[in-house]
Amino acid sequence: MTVDPAVPRPTRALGVDLAAPVDDRYFEDYVPGGVHEWGYVTMTEDEIVAFATRYDPQPIHTDPGWAATGPFGGLIASGWHTSAEGMRLFVEHYVSHVAGLASPGMDELRWPRPVRPGDVLRARVTILEARVSGSRPDRGIVTSGLELLNQDDEHVFTVRAVNFFGRRPA
Repeated sequence: MTVDPAVPRPTRALGVDLAAPVDDRYFEDYVPGGVHEWGYVTMTEDEIVAFATRYDPQPIHTDPGWAATGPFGGLIASGWHTSAEGMRLFVEHYVSHVAGLASPGMDELRWPRPVRPGDVLRARVTILEARVSGSRPDRGIVTSGLELLNQDDEHVFTVRAVNFFGRRPA
């Protein structure tokens, strides 16, 4: 089966969102200590194989028969696929659609557990730091901890993200 990346898969907010909606969210809305969750994404075998075939063609990700005898006892998603799903949830639900400016990068990317077909993932974001830029006071810098958790509340992906957000107009 060919997966059409243009067809969005349903997700739903878990009721732990920021006070301002993503299309009216500015730097001031990212309050350190805040913990916010969104989900769900179900990982399918077809999507795992399709992604890996294109971007990470290792048999542990592309060949269910081989993977069954491999070190994980079955097919697992590429870490890059897991990262892409986390990024999609991060952008759709967390990064401001009106004041998101850019990101200088991410740090400490980890895949502590494999993701398997049928796993249901949700995103949790913790706002670690928010400060006004010293050189560009029209924006702020927010450092966030992004985690993906599976249906058993096990971490499958973690990363520290840094983003620039515009400040709310006066």
